[in-house]
Amino acid sequence: MSDAAPSQQLSAAALRGAVDLSALKNRPAPTGSGAPAAPAGSSAAGAPAPGGAPSLVFDVTDATFGEVLELSRSVPVVVDLWAEWCGPCKQLSPVLEKVVAELAGRLVLAKVDVDANPQLQQAFRAQSIPMVVALVGGQPVPLFTGAVPEEQVRQVFDQLLQLAAQNGVTGTVPVEGAPAEAAERPLPPLHAEAYAAIEAGDYDRAIAAYEKALKENPRDEEAQAGLGQVRLLARAQRVDLQAARDAAAANPRDVDAQLTVADLDIAGGHVDDAFDRLLELFAALPSDERGPVRERLVELFGVVGASDPRVVRARGRLTSLLY
Repeated sequence: MSDAAPSQQLSAAALRGAVDLSALKNRPAPTGSGAPAAPAGSSAAGAPAPGGAPSLVFDVTDATFGEVLELSRSVPVVVDLWAEWCGPCKQLSPVLEKVVAELAGRLVLAKVDVDANPQLQQAFRAQSIPMVVALVGGQPVPLFTGAVPEEQVRQVFDQLLQLAAQNGVTGTVPVEGAPAEAAERPLPPLHAEAYAAIEAGDYDRAIAAYEKALKENPRDEEAQAGLGQVRLLARAQRVDLQAARDAAAANPRDVDAQLTVADLDIAGGHVDDAFDRLLELFAALPSDERGPVRERLVELFGVVGASDPRVVRARGRLTSLLY
């Protein structure tokens, strides 16, 4: 996969902290005569005020980044790492701003000049730019590097909003001139029923709601992604971790045992381990016993995200094993 292709980890495992932002979390904003004046609606130049943002697109610095982390607890924040000398950055930034504007406050765009903010460049491990990451609930989610096409940006942002909703980050930023009642899009009834069931810990009811939504609309990608994640949660909650790993180690070709540990690996963020386990099992089994392994792989691909580079690699290997 090229650097320009999306490489996000848009799943529950994404919120485990791919980079360490703790050093910037509580950094005070600059004060005194050397600090720039704060514009209206913000607590520091280019940084959002608590509970809002000066606009859907704003600059952020090493000093004001802590406020952006807090903002991400209520609305997803896309972070664009760029530099004045970077040609691809100048191609990508207008695309990001356009798509963010079209989403009407459901997410915001924070722009980081890496030359002027070396601590943020280091924290995000920005070895090449443009680099785009997201913040959801104060946690980083890698998205992509390079100047990607507008349609791919839309797809990635759609998946980001799904991930944010699954983690309770569903706020919006008011957009000037937009009707107040249009600030937040209501969930479809069956999706709302599934979310309520998940919050209550009733995974069976959530699964039933998502399955009904898919019967009504087989192309409902949000329902498909939600169904895969809830099924994973339902399976994982009933498992004794150590007993499951012991059983898998003792029986390398026991399909159920290997599927169980793969679920645990995905839930714990060990995506490559899960895929490698199932692909090795798939290769070792007779062709008439491979069906359940292939089905679980396809389901887990959906949980992690089709654009994730680990999914792309695993899907390619699966294809080679099939043919």
